[in-house]
Amino acid sequence: MSLDRPAAIHELEAGPEDAGTRSDTFIARQLAISRTEAAELCKNARVRVNDKVLSKSVKLKAADRVVVDLPAREDPLKVRVSLVEDLKIIADDEHFVVIDKPVGVAAHPSPGWVGPTVVGALAAAGYNISTSGAPERQGIVHRLDVGTSGLMVVAKTEQAYTELKRAFKERTPKKIYHAVVQGLPDPMKGTIDAPIGRHPNFEWKFAVLDGGRDSVTHYEVEEAFGRASLVEVELETGRTHQIRVHFSAFGHPCAGDQTYGADPKLAAALGLTRQWLHAHRLGFAHPASGQWTEFVSDYPADLAHALELLREGTY
Repeated sequence: MSLDRPAAIHELEAGPEDAGTRSDTFIARQLAISRTEAAELCKNARVRVNDKVLSKSVKLKAADRVVVDLPAREDPLKVRVSLVEDLKIIADDEHFVVIDKPVGVAAHPSPGWVGPTVVGALAAAGYNISTSGAPERQGIVHRLDVGTSGLMVVAKTEQAYTELKRAFKERTPKKIYHAVVQGLPDPMKGTIDAPIGRHPNFEWKFAVLDGGRDSVTHYEVEEAFGRASLVEVELETGRTHQIRVHFSAFGHPCAGDQTYGADPKLAAALGLTRQWLHAHRLGFAHPASGQWTEFVSDYPADLAHALELLREGTY
């Protein structure tokens, strides 16, 4: 599963076409790494030009000899096998496993994420999951954000992976979330139908954008508390950050979700360090029998505490 890069010494020579090129740009091009990483190599004295150690990038001349001490780097998509104590097994079927994912756990490895993953936790617990899909995403047929808790199904067999992947693509599973959003949505029951795409100014955020992917969110207010409301949300589509983006654009961001405009004072009063969002109910056709099956997850302690404060009006 790993494509780790071993440590290596690279001896390079600048050609006539490289004259005047910055050393970090030259190194990045020659070694197929980012310019940022190449600049760090210079800064950390891992680059020599004509036997002189560099502390920063310089412009090269034709025939310059460049020696790069390239350190080992772990593949960011390597599956790190580690137990996650708070990850609960809700159902263990021959074809799939349904888990209750805690906050702070990603579905699978990704660049920039060094924390625990569902794939790694299941491997550590001895589960054999489907080998279909990319190595780092084996068995994963849908995802939850790192900061969102709740139900996920992971395929254990190739048949389950194929059938569940198709089902989620065709939008037949029932995905019910509970969220606490700021204010009181008006109307109290409705649909948010607005396309979502990557934010033009922040690559780690998403936004409602013309030309984005179609995104449909159905909701109904369950309880109203004045400054916030508990809503039940059913996703018709499954875009990244969909609920968070839609309610933020609607003027009612998820409580605690400061990435998408939540009030930090309300988050502090409720003891929230993440968005109040939980994948509460998940239903789908059994990948082998076709029989409808459904699961429910209780709120974790941090969300339950915040909700209790809202109900008591003591925040």
